Amino acid sequence: MLYFEDIEVGEADAFGRYEVTREEVIEFARRYDPQPFHLSDEAAAQTHFGRIAASGWHSCSMTMAMIVARGKERPQAALGAAGIDELRWLKPVYPGDVLRVDTQVLDKRASVRRPGIGSLRTQVTTYNQKGEPVLRMIAATLIRCRPAADHTEGQ
Repeated sequence: MLYFEDIEVGEADAFGRYEVTREEVIEFARRYDPQPFHLSDEAAAQTHFGRIAASGWHSCSMTMAMIVARGKERPQAALGAAGIDELRWLKPVYPGDVLRVDTQVLDKRASVRRPGIGSLRTQVTTYNQKGEPVLRMIAATLIRCRPAADHTEGQ
């Protein structure tokens, strides 16, 4: 388990593999972002996308799925997100793309008001199979500090 004290500013990680399917792009769009260029080849052909593209919110969701999977491989004492400071959709994500994620810890600070908790600001970049960045965000995450050692142990 990684705690606040175990994570260093500048620390980077690369992980994930997410294959984007046409069916998933359309299903997500139907439910959450039913704009024509996410649902129809004909409508998408009339836009700068040129073909059906995933919703930016779907791209965020696929990124989150990879982050959660990484958390199972490399557990952290995370307490959830505190927010997104910046979010940019840099390139469209298309069916057939294969995504991956890079992260880098930008800064960290211990909470003054909530002892035992710290926060991390991390740059998260999602890339397609060509190595092109498709999404970048600065995410703030709350994380527990390492529990105090039990000094009575072994007595």
